[in-house]
Amino acid sequence: MKFIDKRTIEINRELSDLDRFTIDFINILSKYTDYVIVSGYVAILLGRARASEDIDVIIKKIDFQNFTRLYNELKKNYFYCLNAEKEKTVYSYLKDNLAVRFAKIDTMIPNIEMKWTRNEFDKIALEKTIKVKIQKDLLRISHLELQIAFKEEILKSPKDLDDANHIREVAKDYLDEKLIQKYKEMLHGFY
Repeated sequence: MKFIDKRTIEINRELSDLDRFTIDFINILSKYTDYVIVSGYVAILLGRARASEDIDVIIKKIDFQNFTRLYNELKKNYFYCLNAEKEKTVYSYLKDNLAVRFAKIDTMIPNIEMKWTRNEFDKIALEKTIKVKIQKDLLRISHLELQIAFKEEILKSPKDLDDANHIREVAKDYLDEKLIQKYKEMLHGFY
């Protein structure tokens, strides 16, 4: 793994099944809307050895026509929605600020947990992304300071604290500690 700069990371390793699953989904999703990957998969992508059942993705709100095109392409590429079968129903869940999950046909795990931006932190995550070049593909993750702050200030489970520690270790030369503290203060007042 190589930090090109604060906004670009290059990863040159063999892809895991979880990486391939994520890349397959994101390559379709990115044709239709802006997105950002957040939470546990960020630490896994950056080299943390742990399992994950889902990949958390925040997307920009899209209209129903565009969502229908996305949904149809996902189905054509053997993804299905675990929440509902009809795209109108799935879209209504997103409109109601609920997350929807997608997996490959005949599986439930791993899955993508996808939601629209719901609050200012989702918007920050979507606006301040880091490009991760992994082999020939490109993924967008939330900037690391927000990931660390959320895991340390809000989630606080042992798994999340280990994720935050891993991100701190691999990105220590690129992190802005003042920004982490600022996000923690903002999050503390928000949640």
